[in-house]
Amino acid sequence: MNANTMDSRAPNGTPDVLDTLVIGGGQAGLAVGHYLSRQGRQFLILDANTRIGDGWRTRWDSLRLFTPAKYNGLPGVPFPADPLSFPAKDQMADYLEQYAAASSLPVLTGVRVERLWREGGVYVAAANGNRWEARTVVLATGAERKPKLPPFAAGLDGSIVHFHSSSYKNPEQLQDGPVLVVGLGNSGAEIALEVSRTHPTLVSANPPREMPFKHGRTAARFILPLVRFVGLHVLTLGTPAGRKAAPQFRDHGAPLIRTRARDLAAAGVTFVSRVRGVQDGFPLLEDGSQPTVANVIWCTGFQEDLQWLDPALAAAAEEARQHGGEVQDPPGLYFVGRNFQHSAASATVTGSVHDARRVAGRIPVRHAANSNGRVALR
Repeated sequence: MNANTMDSRAPNGTPDVLDTLVIGGGQAGLAVGHYLSRQGRQFLILDANTRIGDGWRTRWDSLRLFTPAKYNGLPGVPFPADPLSFPAKDQMADYLEQYAAASSLPVLTGVRVERLWREGGVYVAAANGNRWEARTVVLATGAERKPKLPPFAAGLDGSIVHFHSSSYKNPEQLQDGPVLVVGLGNSGAEIALEVSRTHPTLVSANPPREMPFKHGRTAARFILPLVRFVGLHVLTLGTPAGRKAAPQFRDHGAPLIRTRARDLAAAGVTFVSRVRGVQDGFPLLEDGSQPTVANVIWCTGFQEDLQWLDPALAAAAEEARQHGGEVQDPPGLYFVGRNFQHSAASATVTGSVHDARRVAGRIPVRHAANSNGRVALR
């Protein structure tokens, strides 16, 4: 247990009514906490992970960020690496943990909120047999909460090893024989390239959108600053171009950044048509063919899991998309870290920081923080 976290296993009675409860202790939640702390707010951050940063630690072994270190810092603490380097996922995880400690943010780890509802003018969150009440709530769980799998995935023959990309760690999880990677977002492209070094690899996907430049240090120095500016300030809900682009980003994600189709082709990856179902236990493609594969990795993305919200609050989540993360009715509910919440960059570290500052500034001031900046739980 880190010094900046509170033990979720400690007995709790009924807590004081908080000014703000932040649900989610990743980069978006910690950034919100930074701005609330600067405003002298009384708040608490609940994080489902055992350690701060585990959302990054649990991803595949070779993952590196697509953005250079100079853009991966949270407010007040630059990322401790070569500004033009692309940090490994464990570096990012450790940075978040150290950031929370250095900022003395009140984070309660190991708490996955099971239910959130509104009662008597306040929000109530329940988890681990405890409950917390708050006048305002910020949902900073982001867009990647529940793996999205096609319903026919369960019909694959038992001889085929298959799992979602969220469970992928390295090629050692695979058995001998060809691998079918279904989906070609950035995760799918990176995973397909890695497994192609040890297994014959097929990719089932529509032709992807791609960034029109080579990723790397040169791009980090000269091109990515422009991309960052466009993503933060041009493609936003406040511009016609941004409103036009928003559905594409929300439904299909960002274009391929580091690994592109030509890189996969050069590595010997074979492109096939989309998977439309399963027949006799094996993948069935749109062209009617059935490739013989021993492994399938479903790189089919994620979806928001709002089933833990009271139905009225879940319905309000869509409204928040039209107001940059703020729910108008009921008041006091905010989101941070969603795809294209305010801009094309909203789901990135840089974008979530910008959105966190905007959201924190909208929360009405009602209570001052305790002298130590923490919330005492009775």
